[in-house]
Amino acid sequence: MSLSHGRPYLAIPGPSVMPDRVLAAMQRPAPNIYTGALHEMTATLFPDLKRVAGTAHHAAIYISNGHGMWEAALLNVLARGDRILALVAGHFGHGWVATARALGAEVEVIESDGAGPVDPDRLADRLRADRSHEIRAVISCHVDTATGVRADMAGYRAALDAAGHPALLMADCIASMGCDRFEMDAMGVDVAITASQKGLMTPPGLGFAFFNERAAEARRRADMVTPYWDWRPRAAPELYYQYFAGTAPTHHLDALRAALDLIVEEGIEAVWSRHARLANSIWAAVEAWGREGEMRLGVRSAEDRSHAVTSIHLGAPDADRLRGWCETEMGVTLGIGLGRTPPEGWFRIGHMGHVNAHMVLGALGTIEAGLSALSIPHGAGGVTAAAKALAAA
Repeated sequence: MSLSHGRPYLAIPGPSVMPDRVLAAMQRPAPNIYTGALHEMTATLFPDLKRVAGTAHHAAIYISNGHGMWEAALLNVLARGDRILALVAGHFGHGWVATARALGAEVEVIESDGAGPVDPDRLADRLRADRSHEIRAVISCHVDTATGVRADMAGYRAALDAAGHPALLMADCIASMGCDRFEMDAMGVDVAITASQKGLMTPPGLGFAFFNERAAEARRRADMVTPYWDWRPRAAPELYYQYFAGTAPTHHLDALRAALDLIVEEGIEAVWSRHARLANSIWAAVEAWGREGEMRLGVRSAEDRSHAVTSIHLGAPDADRLRGWCETEMGVTLGIGLGRTPPEGWFRIGHMGHVNAHMVLGALGTIEAGLSALSIPHGAGGVTAAAKALAAA
Protein backbone atom coordinates (compact mmCIF):
# COMPACT_ATOMS: atom_id res chain seq x y z
CA MET A 1 0.00 0.00 0.00
CA SER A 2 1.39 3.39 -1.00
CA LEU A 3 1.42 6.20 1.54
CA SER A 4 1.70 8.84 -1.17
CA HIS A 5 -1.99 9.77 -1.23
CA GLY A 6 -2.46 13.28 0.07
CA ARG A 7 -0.66 16.51 -0.72
CA PRO A 8 2.57 15.76 -2.63
CA TYR A 9 5.82 17.53 -1.81
CA LEU A 10 8.00 18.60 -4.73
CA ALA A 11 11.45 18.78 -3.10
CA ILE A 12 13.29 19.49 -6.34
CA PRO A 13 15.43 22.58 -7.02
CA GLY A 14 12.72 24.36 -9.00
CA PRO A 15 9.98 24.85 -9.75
CA SER A 16 9.73 25.35 -6.02
CA VAL A 17 6.72 25.07 -3.74
CA MET A 18 4.29 27.90 -4.48
CA PRO A 19 2.58 29.57 -1.49
CA ASP A 20 -1.21 29.51 -1.33
CA ARG A 21 -1.23 33.31 -1.54
CA VAL A 22 0.67 33.15 -4.81
CA LEU A 23 -1.70 30.56 -6.25
CA ALA A 24 -4.73 32.53 -5.10
CA ALA A 25 -3.41 35.74 -6.64
CA MET A 26 -3.69 34.19 -10.10
CA GLN A 27 -7.33 33.15 -9.66
CA ARG A 28 -8.87 36.25 -11.20
CA PRO A 29 -10.23 37.41 -14.55
CA ALA A 30 -7.95 38.92 -17.15
CA PRO A 31 -7.33 42.62 -16.38
CA ASN A 32 -7.33 45.68 -18.59
CA ILE A 33 -3.78 45.83 -19.96
CA TYR A 34 -4.05 49.41 -21.25
CA THR A 35 -4.56 51.43 -18.09
CA GLY A 36 -5.46 51.30 -14.43
CA ALA A 37 -4.67 48.87 -11.64
CA LEU A 38 -2.29 46.61 -13.59
CA HIS A 39 -0.07 49.57 -14.47
CA GLU A 40 -0.05 50.78 -10.88
CA MET A 41 0.78 47.32 -9.52
CA THR A 42 3.58 46.74 -12.04
CA ALA A 43 5.34 49.90 -10.89
CA THR A 44 5.48 48.53 -7.35
CA LEU A 45 7.38 45.41 -8.41
CA PHE A 46 10.67 47.08 -9.33
CA PRO A 47 11.64 48.59 -5.94
CA ASP A 48 11.03 45.24 -4.24
CA LEU A 49 12.88 43.26 -6.92
CA LYS A 50 15.87 45.59 -6.51
CA ARG A 51 15.81 45.08 -2.73
CA VAL A 52 15.90 41.31 -3.20
CA ALA A 53 18.82 41.67 -5.64
CA GLY A 54 20.64 44.19 -3.46
CA THR A 55 20.95 46.89 -6.10
CA ALA A 56 20.07 50.54 -6.56
CA HIS A 57 20.51 50.29 -10.32
CA HIS A 58 18.38 49.03 -13.20
CA ALA A 59 15.93 46.12 -13.41
CA ALA A 60 14.16 44.56 -16.39
CA ILE A 61 11.47 41.88 -16.50
CA TYR A 62 11.23 39.36 -19.35
CA ILE A 63 8.69 36.73 -20.30
CA SER A 64 11.36 34.06 -20.22
CA ASN A 65 12.95 31.17 -18.37
CA GLY A 66 16.53 31.11 -17.14
CA HIS A 67 17.95 29.99 -20.47
CA GLY A 68 16.46 33.08 -22.07
CA MET A 69 18.06 35.24 -19.40
CA TRP A 70 21.47 33.86 -20.32
CA GLU A 71 20.87 35.27 -23.80
CA ALA A 72 19.45 38.56 -22.54
CA ALA A 73 22.45 39.25 -20.34
CA LEU A 74 25.01 38.45 -23.02
CA LEU A 75 23.27 40.17 -25.92
CA ASN A 76 23.04 43.47 -24.07
CA VAL A 77 26.76 43.78 -23.29
CA LEU A 78 28.67 41.96 -26.04
CA ALA A 79 29.63 42.57 -29.63
CA ARG A 80 30.02 39.59 -31.91
CA GLY A 81 33.41 37.97 -31.45
CA ASP A 82 34.02 39.42 -27.98
CA ARG A 83 36.01 37.26 -25.59
CA ILE A 84 34.54 36.27 -22.25
CA LEU A 85 35.88 34.17 -19.39
CA ALA A 86 33.56 31.62 -17.78
CA LEU A 87 34.10 30.29 -14.26
CA VAL A 88 32.31 26.93 -14.25
CA ALA A 89 31.39 24.65 -11.35
CA GLY A 90 28.69 22.47 -12.89
CA HIS A 91 26.14 21.69 -15.57
CA PHE A 92 24.50 25.11 -15.71
CA GLY A 93 27.82 26.92 -15.98
CA HIS A 94 28.49 24.84 -19.08
CA GLY A 95 25.00 25.72 -20.32
CA TRP A 96 25.72 29.44 -20.16
CA VAL A 97 29.01 28.82 -21.99
CA ALA A 98 27.20 26.95 -24.77
CA THR A 99 24.73 29.80 -25.13
CA ALA A 100 27.52 32.37 -25.35
CA ARG A 101 29.32 30.41 -28.04
CA ALA A 102 26.11 29.96 -30.03
CA LEU A 103 25.65 33.75 -29.95
CA GLY A 104 29.09 34.31 -31.45
CA ALA A 105 31.22 35.03 -28.38
CA GLU A 106 34.70 33.60 -27.90
CA VAL A 107 34.58 31.78 -24.57
CA GLU A 108 37.46 30.65 -22.40
CA VAL A 109 36.60 28.34 -19.49
CA ILE A 110 38.18 27.92 -16.08
CA GLU A 111 36.53 24.91 -14.45
CA SER A 112 36.48 23.55 -10.92
CA ASP A 113 36.05 19.89 -10.00
CA GLY A 114 32.36 20.39 -9.18
CA ALA A 115 32.94 19.94 -5.45
CA GLY A 116 33.75 23.62 -4.94
CA PRO A 117 33.90 26.89 -6.86
CA VAL A 118 36.68 28.24 -9.04
CA ASP A 119 39.23 29.82 -6.72
CA PRO A 120 39.48 33.62 -7.14
CA ASP A 121 43.26 33.25 -7.31
CA ARG A 122 42.91 31.33 -10.58
CA LEU A 123 40.85 34.19 -11.95
CA ALA A 124 43.43 36.71 -10.75
CA ASP A 125 46.24 34.84 -12.52
CA ARG A 126 44.32 34.82 -15.80
CA LEU A 127 43.41 38.49 -15.55
CA ARG A 128 47.01 39.52 -14.96
CA ALA A 129 47.96 37.67 -18.13
CA ASP A 130 45.34 39.58 -20.13
CA ARG A 131 47.42 42.74 -20.45
CA SER A 132 45.51 43.98 -23.52
CA HIS A 133 42.15 43.52 -21.77
CA GLU A 134 40.67 41.33 -24.46
CA ILE A 135 38.30 39.72 -21.92
CA ARG A 136 35.10 41.76 -21.95
CA ALA A 137 33.20 39.88 -19.26
CA VAL A 138 33.63 37.27 -16.55
CA ILE A 139 30.56 35.07 -16.11
CA SER A 140 29.74 32.70 -13.27
CA CYS A 141 26.78 30.97 -11.70
CA HIS A 142 26.44 32.31 -8.18
CA VAL A 143 24.93 28.90 -7.43
CA ASP A 144 25.03 26.06 -9.94
CA THR A 145 21.70 24.28 -9.56
CA ALA A 146 23.21 20.93 -10.58
CA THR A 147 26.09 20.77 -8.11
CA GLY A 148 24.89 23.15 -5.39
CA VAL A 149 28.26 24.95 -5.53
CA ARG A 150 28.14 28.60 -4.45
CA ALA A 151 30.73 30.89 -6.01
CA ASP A 152 32.63 33.69 -4.28
CA MET A 153 31.32 36.65 -6.29
CA ALA A 154 32.92 39.20 -3.98
CA GLY A 155 36.23 37.35 -4.36
CA TYR A 156 35.91 37.52 -8.14
CA ARG A 157 35.29 41.26 -7.96
CA ALA A 158 38.36 41.65 -5.75
CA ALA A 159 40.43 39.77 -8.33
CA LEU A 160 39.18 42.05 -11.11
CA ASP A 161 39.92 45.16 -9.09
CA ALA A 162 43.38 43.98 -8.01
CA ALA A 163 44.28 43.36 -11.64
CA GLY A 164 42.86 46.71 -12.70
CA HIS A 165 40.81 44.83 -15.27
CA PRO A 166 37.73 46.48 -16.84
CA ALA A 167 35.78 43.29 -17.61
CA LEU A 168 32.19 43.14 -16.45
CA LEU A 169 31.31 40.64 -13.70
CA MET A 170 28.09 38.78 -14.52
CA ALA A 171 26.25 36.41 -12.17
CA ASP A 172 23.60 33.76 -12.82
CA CYS A 173 21.49 33.94 -9.64
CA ILE A 174 18.66 31.75 -10.90
CA ALA A 175 19.04 29.22 -8.08
CA SER A 176 20.29 31.60 -5.41
CA MET A 177 18.29 34.81 -5.45
CA GLY A 178 15.96 34.95 -2.49
CA CYS A 179 17.72 31.97 -0.90
CA ASP A 180 21.47 32.54 -0.58
CA ARG A 181 22.79 35.92 0.47
CA PHE A 182 23.37 37.92 -2.69
CA GLU A 183 24.01 41.67 -2.66
CA MET A 184 24.72 42.78 -6.19
CA ASP A 185 26.12 46.23 -5.48
CA ALA A 186 28.05 45.28 -2.34
CA MET A 187 29.60 42.29 -4.13
CA GLY A 188 30.58 44.40 -7.14
CA VAL A 189 28.49 42.47 -9.67
CA ASP A 190 27.66 44.39 -12.85
CA VAL A 191 24.91 42.14 -14.23
CA ALA A 192 22.75 39.63 -12.35
CA ILE A 193 20.02 37.46 -13.78
CA THR A 194 17.39 35.28 -12.17
CA ALA A 195 14.04 33.66 -12.85
CA SER A 196 10.71 33.37 -11.10
CA GLN A 197 10.40 29.68 -10.24
CA LYS A 198 12.87 29.20 -7.39
CA GLY A 199 13.45 31.64 -4.53
CA LEU A 200 10.84 34.00 -5.96
CA MET A 201 8.15 31.29 -5.50
CA THR A 202 6.30 32.14 -8.74
CA PRO A 203 5.41 29.86 -11.69
CA PRO A 204 8.11 29.46 -14.35
CA GLY A 205 7.89 32.08 -17.06
CA LEU A 206 9.39 35.32 -15.77
CA GLY A 207 13.06 36.30 -16.03
CA PHE A 208 14.83 39.27 -14.46
CA ALA A 209 17.97 41.20 -15.35
CA PHE A 210 19.65 43.68 -13.02
CA PHE A 211 22.42 45.88 -14.40
CA ASN A 212 24.48 48.85 -13.29
CA GLU A 213 25.83 51.86 -15.18
CA ARG A 214 28.94 50.02 -16.39
CA ALA A 215 26.74 47.40 -18.00
CA ALA A 216 24.41 50.08 -19.38
CA GLU A 217 27.43 51.71 -21.02
CA ALA A 218 28.48 48.36 -22.52
CA ARG A 219 25.06 48.20 -24.18
CA ARG A 220 26.11 51.13 -26.38
CA ARG A 221 28.63 48.98 -28.27
CA ALA A 222 26.70 45.70 -28.14
CA ASP A 223 25.81 44.76 -31.70
CA MET A 224 23.97 41.43 -31.30
CA VAL A 225 20.89 42.46 -29.33
CA THR A 226 17.48 42.23 -31.01
CA PRO A 227 14.42 44.37 -30.13
CA TYR A 228 12.87 41.74 -27.88
CA TRP A 229 15.97 41.20 -25.73
CA ASP A 230 16.99 44.88 -25.48
CA TRP A 231 16.85 45.81 -21.81
CA ARG A 232 16.81 49.59 -22.33
CA PRO A 233 13.07 50.05 -23.02
CA ARG A 234 12.18 47.42 -20.42
CA ALA A 235 14.12 49.24 -17.69
CA ALA A 236 12.94 52.73 -18.67
CA PRO A 237 9.76 52.42 -20.74
CA GLU A 238 8.02 55.37 -22.29
CA LEU A 239 4.86 53.30 -22.74
CA TYR A 240 3.61 50.45 -20.54
CA TYR A 241 3.90 47.72 -23.19
CA GLN A 242 7.65 48.33 -23.41
CA TYR A 243 8.12 46.74 -19.97
CA PHE A 244 7.45 43.41 -21.70
CA ALA A 245 8.00 44.12 -25.43
CA GLY A 246 4.30 43.42 -25.90
CA THR A 247 1.41 42.06 -23.88
CA ALA A 248 2.08 41.89 -20.16
CA PRO A 249 2.23 38.46 -18.43
CA THR A 250 -0.71 39.57 -16.32
CA HIS A 251 -1.31 36.62 -14.00
CA HIS A 252 2.40 35.98 -13.51
CA LEU A 253 2.70 39.58 -12.34
CA ASP A 254 -0.10 39.05 -9.82
CA ALA A 255 1.72 35.97 -8.56
CA LEU A 256 5.02 37.82 -8.35
CA ARG A 257 3.42 40.66 -6.39
CA ALA A 258 2.09 38.16 -3.84
CA ALA A 259 5.48 36.42 -3.59
CA LEU A 260 7.34 39.69 -3.10
CA ASP A 261 4.83 40.65 -0.39
CA LEU A 262 5.77 37.47 1.47
CA ILE A 263 9.49 38.27 1.16
CA VAL A 264 8.97 41.86 2.31
CA GLU A 265 6.90 40.71 5.29
CA GLU A 266 9.54 38.20 6.39
CA GLY A 267 12.46 40.47 5.58
CA ILE A 268 15.29 39.49 3.25
CA GLU A 269 17.77 38.98 6.11
CA ALA A 270 15.32 36.58 7.76
CA VAL A 271 14.75 34.81 4.44
CA TRP A 272 18.49 34.25 4.08
CA SER A 273 18.77 33.07 7.70
CA ARG A 274 15.87 30.62 7.32
CA HIS A 275 17.47 29.08 4.23
CA ALA A 276 20.83 28.80 5.99
CA ARG A 277 19.34 27.03 9.01
CA LEU A 278 17.35 24.58 6.90
CA ALA A 279 20.38 23.84 4.72
CA ASN A 280 22.53 23.13 7.77
CA SER A 281 19.97 20.63 9.04
CA ILE A 282 20.06 18.76 5.73
CA TRP A 283 23.85 18.63 5.77
CA ALA A 284 23.77 17.28 9.33
CA ALA A 285 21.44 14.47 8.24
CA VAL A 286 23.57 13.53 5.24
CA GLU A 287 26.74 13.51 7.31
CA ALA A 288 25.09 11.16 9.83
CA TRP A 289 23.84 8.82 7.13
CA GLY A 290 27.26 8.90 5.47
CA ARG A 291 29.03 7.34 8.43
CA GLU A 292 28.21 4.01 6.77
CA GLY A 293 27.75 3.29 3.08
CA GLU A 294 28.47 5.60 0.15
CA MET A 295 26.37 8.68 0.91
CA ARG A 296 28.23 11.98 0.91
CA LEU A 297 27.64 15.65 0.20
CA GLY A 298 28.65 16.79 -3.25
CA VAL A 299 30.31 20.02 -2.10
CA ARG A 300 33.30 19.63 0.22
CA SER A 301 33.20 22.80 2.31
CA ALA A 302 30.13 24.21 4.02
CA GLU A 303 31.08 27.75 3.04
CA ASP A 304 30.86 26.73 -0.64
CA ARG A 305 27.46 25.03 -0.37
CA SER A 306 24.26 26.63 -1.55
CA HIS A 307 21.47 27.21 0.95
CA ALA A 308 18.95 26.51 -1.84
CA VAL A 309 19.91 23.07 -3.18
CA THR A 310 22.01 20.16 -1.95
CA SER A 311 23.55 17.57 -4.27
CA ILE A 312 24.13 14.15 -2.67
CA HIS A 313 26.10 11.13 -3.84
CA LEU A 314 24.64 7.73 -3.01
CA GLY A 315 26.07 5.49 -5.72
CA ALA A 316 24.42 3.91 -8.75
CA PRO A 317 21.71 2.77 -8.99
CA ASP A 318 20.78 3.45 -5.37
CA ALA A 319 20.13 7.17 -5.83
CA ASP A 320 17.57 6.46 -8.54
CA ARG A 321 16.06 3.63 -6.48
CA LEU A 322 15.69 5.98 -3.53
CA ARG A 323 14.13 8.74 -5.60
CA GLY A 324 11.62 6.32 -7.10
CA TRP A 325 10.64 4.89 -3.72
CA CYS A 326 10.24 8.31 -2.10
CA GLU A 327 7.94 9.52 -4.87
CA THR A 328 5.77 6.45 -5.40
CA GLU A 329 5.54 5.25 -1.82
CA MET A 330 5.66 8.50 0.16
CA GLY A 331 4.72 11.37 -2.19
CA VAL A 332 8.05 13.21 -1.95
CA THR A 333 9.80 14.01 -5.24
CA LEU A 334 13.58 14.49 -5.09
CA GLY A 335 15.75 16.05 -7.79
CA ILE A 336 17.64 14.01 -10.36
CA GLY A 337 21.43 13.80 -10.50
CA LEU A 338 21.64 16.38 -13.29
CA GLY A 339 25.10 16.80 -14.77
CA ARG A 340 26.65 14.21 -12.46
CA THR A 341 28.42 11.00 -13.47
CA PRO A 342 26.70 8.63 -13.33
CA PRO A 343 23.42 10.52 -12.91
CA GLU A 344 21.71 7.52 -11.30
CA GLY A 345 24.26 7.72 -8.47
CA TRP A 346 23.22 11.21 -7.36
CA PHE A 347 20.11 13.02 -6.16
CA ARG A 348 19.32 16.56 -5.09
CA ILE A 349 17.15 18.12 -2.42
CA GLY A 350 15.66 21.50 -3.24
CA HIS A 351 15.13 23.62 -0.12
CA MET A 352 14.32 26.95 -1.69
CA GLY A 353 11.54 29.46 -1.38
CA HIS A 354 8.38 28.63 0.55
CA VAL A 355 9.93 25.92 2.73
CA ASN A 356 9.99 25.58 6.51
CA ALA A 357 11.37 23.23 9.14
CA HIS A 358 8.59 20.66 9.23
CA MET A 359 8.71 20.32 5.42
CA VAL A 360 12.46 19.68 5.48
CA LEU A 361 12.22 17.27 8.41
CA GLY A 362 9.42 15.44 6.61
CA ALA A 363 11.53 15.07 3.47
CA LEU A 364 14.49 13.86 5.52
CA GLY A 365 12.30 11.38 7.37
CA THR A 366 11.06 10.06 4.04
CA ILE A 367 14.63 9.65 2.80
CA GLU A 368 15.62 7.80 5.96
CA ALA A 369 12.62 5.50 5.59
CA GLY A 370 13.59 4.86 1.98
CA LEU A 371 17.16 4.00 2.87
CA SER A 372 15.86 1.42 5.33
CA ALA A 373 13.12 0.05 3.07
CA LEU A 374 15.57 -0.45 0.21
CA SER A 375 18.34 -1.85 2.47
CA ILE A 376 20.77 0.85 1.32
CA PRO A 377 23.70 0.99 3.77
CA HIS A 378 23.67 4.17 5.85
CA GLY A 379 24.51 5.47 9.28
CA ALA A 380 21.83 5.88 11.92
CA GLY A 381 20.33 9.08 13.25
CA GLY A 382 20.10 11.36 10.24
CA VAL A 383 16.75 12.90 11.15
CA THR A 384 17.81 13.24 14.79
CA ALA A 385 20.96 15.07 13.68
CA ALA A 386 18.87 17.41 11.55
CA ALA A 387 16.48 18.12 14.41
CA LYS A 388 19.39 18.87 16.76
CA ALA A 389 20.92 21.22 14.17
CA LEU A 390 17.64 23.14 13.95
CA ALA A 391 17.22 23.26 17.70
CA ALA A 392 20.76 24.55 18.19
CA ALA A 393 20.62 27.26 15.52
